[in-house]
Amino acid sequence: MSRIGGKPIIIPKEVKVEIKDGYIYAQGPKGNFGVALHSRINLETKENQIFVKRVSDIKLDKSLHGLYHALIVNMFKGVTEGYLKELEIIGVGYKAQVEGRNLKLHLGFSHPIDFLIPEGIEIETPKQTQIIIRGIDKEKVGHVSHSIRSIRPPEPYKGKGVRFAGEYVKKKAGKAQATSK
Repeated sequence: MSRIGGKPIIIPKEVKVEIKDGYIYAQGPKGNFGVALHSRINLETKENQIFVKRVSDIKLDKSLHGLYHALIVNMFKGVTEGYLKELEIIGVGYKAQVEGRNLKLHLGFSHPIDFLIPEGIEIETPKQTQIIIRGIDKEKVGHVSHSIRSIRPPEPYKGKGVRFAGEYVKKKAGKAQATSK
């Protein structure tokens, strides 16, 4: 049995849960969110707990068992606390600012980049070189942060670009610093 999938999921007090038509919906202080259930996964509720059950012991069902347990736990955390990713911008003249539903990025290209902020995601720039991404969907927050980072990933010589807060970029010596014999 899956170590993760076999554990009960405790429903937080501030979350309302509804299971119907192959979906599980959660409503909490941060918003509403739903996850589609696979046909080979069943959910049982007892008091304030949810148990994820699989149909059989084939490999597919075992893999889905732990996956759906994690998805439901992430959904509950999203609607109660929310998710957050921080990005740093390193480079002379590199900056970001939010204008309506667009994130305007100046990253050393000949033109500024307009990144459309998707629904369900909030982006703020407390400093011109800092981007904070918030949302209730862990997958969407991660996807948006990686999409922004991929516009100008940190380069290995000077470290310029967009990186996650606290990310270490190993720098190369460069041609001038290379030793020749």
